[in-house]
Amino acid sequence: MIKNLLFLLLIAPLSLTADEPAQWGENVSGVVTTFDSSKKEIALTFDACGGSFRSSQYDAELIDFLSDNHIPATLFINSRWIQSNPEIFARLAANPLFEIANHGTAHRPLSINGKSVYNIPGTASAEEVAREINGNGDLIEKLTGKRPLFFRSGTAYYDEQAVIIAHQNGVEIAGFSVLGDAGATFSAPKVAQQLLNSHSGDILLFHMNHPEGGTREGIIEGVTKLKGEGFSFVRLSEVKDRLNRLR
Repeated sequence: MIKNLLFLLLIAPLSLTADEPAQWGENVSGVVTTFDSSKKEIALTFDACGGSFRSSQYDAELIDFLSDNHIPATLFINSRWIQSNPEIFARLAANPLFEIANHGTAHRPLSINGKSVYNIPGTASAEEVAREINGNGDLIEKLTGKRPLFFRSGTAYYDEQAVIIAHQNGVEIAGFSVLGDAGATFSAPKVAQQLLNSHSGDILLFHMNHPEGGTREGIIEGVTKLKGEGFSFVRLSEVKDRLNRLR
């Protein structure tokens, strides 16, 4: 009996930590980063973060360019940005070129134990993960009548346990294969270069809430050249059955 008790004590720590995350970052198991395609097509995605005056801005000229040139895109919008821009959000949601996706309720990294990045604390439990997803999901569904299919956290950081919880809450975690503007810090030539270096099946990440940056000019240059090369552009929902999850 004593021998059995000692064995149980020895394995107890392993049992307690079995569900602790082993991964942390942008590219963890279960995150979608590319899609399969036999054609020349890529997916443009744009984040709108909110939370401060600077992060709650709107690049109207960028969106007008996409609309005028019939370029579809998936827009990841945070609840704080929606609250700062309700009329603009309504117009975006009504535009059939654009698909509204979920960029979180408080723009937090998704973690089950409070891990942080860029000095932004992550969610600290499974319940907080679900709230970060569903708070904004509920808001978007209330305003548009459609529940978002895709989620990207603030910072795009996750642990793999949080990704599992996200899937259980009915959303696909949308990562990216090409960092398009690095939080709207890239220059216009660098943004254009990122676009022109992309390949069929890539998912590109940009921002639509920093008109002061180089994103708009880079997008205009890069997208125009890609169209000339025969590329087309897709919303994530259009390639949902062809998305590739990291393993």
